[in-house]
Amino acid sequence: MANTTALRNKRQIGGGKNVKKMKVTKACTILHRSPEELYRFWRRLENLPQFSQHIVSVTPRSDTVSHWVVKAPGSKNVEWDAEVFNEHPNELIAWRSLDDSGVENAGTIRFEPAPGGRGTEVKVTLEYVPHVGKLGAFLAKLTGEEPEIQVEDDLGRFKALMEAGEIPTIDNQPVGKGQRKGKRK
Repeated sequence: MANTTALRNKRQIGGGKNVKKMKVTKACTILHRSPEELYRFWRRLENLPQFSQHIVSVTPRSDTVSHWVVKAPGSKNVEWDAEVFNEHPNELIAWRSLDDSGVENAGTIRFEPAPGGRGTEVKVTLEYVPHVGKLGAFLAKLTGEEPEIQVEDDLGRFKALMEAGEIPTIDNQPVGKGQRKGKRK
């Protein structure tokens, strides 16, 4: 079987001596959707901003290379190029940032049939070097923009979008002091 882990590749992330790389693994089960359906949606990388609040855009440059624009802590955007370097249709997509991109990350997404034919288990593994090192990791934690939280939130929105066709929101809902008992605005 082909190598499916980005960090085992010869172009590892976090290759420097004092660079601390982080790893996030999150999973969910998406009901009533096949691995093929979910793989097709995800493989069209320009679909990712539909459910990811931190991805501004993904622009394909070829079948395997894409340009990413992502919101970073401090209301700034970070950009890089990435490549899909390993792919098993309907099962796995593995990517890594390109060497000259300035942002080091790599990961995989797996699509496996859920037990009992209930749907599909989706598992994301992301490995990255925090942008701007320890300071960037601290700022991300402070502002709630840690990749661990983002990946979990994104998977939840992906699940909602795939199961219900939309992502629930509380935007424009009456809350707080403006709402009185027994009265609706």
